[in-house]
Amino acid sequence: MFFNTISRQNQSIFISNRRFLSSLLRSSSKLQDYGFKPPPSLPKNPNSTSQTAKPTTKNPKPPYRPPSSLDRTGQRPQRSNLPFDFRYSYTESNSSVRPIGLREPKYSPFGPGRLDRVWTGVSAPAVDPTVKSVEENVGAEDTAAEKARKERERILGEPLSLAERKILVERSQRNKTKRQVNLGRDGLTHNMLNDIHNHWKHAETVRIKCLGVPTVDMKNVCTQLEDKTGGAIINRQGGTIVLYRGRYYNPKKRPVIPLMLWRPHEPVYPRLIKTVIDGLSIEETKDMRKRGLAVPALTTLAKNGYYGNLVTMVRDAFLTEELVHIDCKGLERSDYKKIGVKLRDLVPCVLVTFDKEQIVVWRGKNYSAETQCLSNELVSLDDTGNCDSEEDLEYKLATKLLTVICLHSLRKHQHHLNKCPV
Repeated sequence: MFFNTISRQNQSIFISNRRFLSSLLRSSSKLQDYGFKPPPSLPKNPNSTSQTAKPTTKNPKPPYRPPSSLDRTGQRPQRSNLPFDFRYSYTESNSSVRPIGLREPKYSPFGPGRLDRVWTGVSAPAVDPTVKSVEENVGAEDTAAEKARKERERILGEPLSLAERKILVERSQRNKTKRQVNLGRDGLTHNMLNDIHNHWKHAETVRIKCLGVPTVDMKNVCTQLEDKTGGAIINRQGGTIVLYRGRYYNPKKRPVIPLMLWRPHEPVYPRLIKTVIDGLSIEETKDMRKRGLAVPALTTLAKNGYYGNLVTMVRDAFLTEELVHIDCKGLERSDYKKIGVKLRDLVPCVLVTFDKEQIVVWRGKNYSAETQCLSNELVSLDDTGNCDSEEDLEYKLATKLLTVICLHSLRKHQHHLNKCPV
């Protein structure tokens, strides 16, 4: 009985639904009795697009093409009249040291066909290296150097007076201007010359901040800056240099400096550390390396620091010690290798090891304390960048020379007294 009542209820619901749908269809059919005609401005079927309207077709946007250094279309090779060889770095590369090999083919870092000089894998010489006659090359180099010297003297003009120099140095201070070129671990690079001339468009001086490996030999940095830019250094405080462009500098007639598009690979040079040090046996060399690493460190070099006093410190240490140990933890391996090369040439000394991020140097067998003291005093003669006038410079040089002579005579007298019997 229960199931019969449920089936009857379902049948009644189904019949009522059919009656509702039939009534809805009959009411919708009355919409056709009204004759609606759309206006001519509207399409008969609003969902369909008109056949007369033409689709707007835009020219496809060309795909993005990044600027390539290998694209040579429409570009002529640049010609520069600068009388020196183009190198990546002028302070950290020594032209007298010949590489024994190259790490890559001789691809020009200026781009193929963009420079009228030949890239030798190390530099782009100012004189064509394919010329067979040596006399022609030497004559061309001397003529270009003499012409550049006369042009530099003409642009610099008369020497600055004391008041003019003080005004220019004051304008170049950090609180006065932000015009600064940073000289880092690579030294004076080729593209840095272009940056200096760009600053000289708007100001007479530019401040150069020197940090890292090049500061071991600040004399070389100053010489290369004046030689390659044509300017004059009017002030130096430690690693901060103020470079003056000259009285008659014309930015519109600045030299053409082609930019290097990438950094060339370092060539392969001979090994710095020999297996056996000259004049010693294998056992003595091993023993010296062990003793050098056990010696207390003379100093610890900070990363990207100022190392202007390092040569003097090593020379002073050699007066009492045979081996000098310098801690270089945190520095790049290439950095402390370059520092070791500079110490070898400037002190001079013998490189013992670079193990465990340390530099160990030996003063050598033929060491003379008197010669070392005299050369150490003469090094201080190069520190004349803080003089404000020519009179101050002459006075400082005369004072230092007199001090050197007096110290040398006193040391000789003391050495003679030590030899006399009591």
